Amino acid sequence: MPYRRTPKVQERLDAQRETIVAAATRQLAEHGYSGCSVAAVAERAGVAVGSVYRHFPTKADLVVHVFRQVVTREVEAVRVASAAAGEPAERVLAAVETFAQRALKAPKQAYALLAEPVDALIDAERLEFRRAYTEVIAEHVAAGVRQGVLPPQDGRLTAAALVGAAAEVLIGPLTSGNAGDVAELRTFILRALGGSDARHA
Repeated sequence: MPYRRTPKVQERLDAQRETIVAAATRQLAEHGYSGCSVAAVAERAGVAVGSVYRHFPTKADLVVHVFRQVVTREVEAVRVASAAAGEPAERVLAAVETFAQRALKAPKQAYALLAEPVDALIDAERLEFRRAYTEVIAEHVAAGVRQGVLPPQDGRLTAAALVGAAAEVLIGPLTSGNAGDVAELRTFILRALGGSDARHA
């Protein structure tokens, strides 16, 4: 007869998994992917290395889980900030500026999400990360086109280009701490959108 975990045993395992994920999230935020070893996470969580592997077969599996949680939180912050802005172009600006500001507050984590050398499994998650941001921005670009305040354009293509540009611009500041280039993003976004106020940026 197969072994069945009692509710109390399952509860302890679930609690341990949550502790491990929380420890991995903090480790990633402070030390990036390279510093998020299973041993470091286990030590931070106060568990044995084997306990981490019981829940996550590999480091990549663990970090993918963390990535998904972090991305969900970050994309929601961008969604809320952009929805609170006014005109569609302002909403796009709010989305990209919120993305950049939050990245600069947690540079190690943001660099891991955007550009740090990682396993192929995690690299695939990065594509989902960018798609999620692209969807938020594409909605606002499309709304601007429908309202006639932005020139006709493919909202998804514009959004993908803006997300790619923002990510590229951020790589330097995330590794050097010099955020000077980020300030120029606003002008670039307005010009890329082709909004009527682009000439005033």
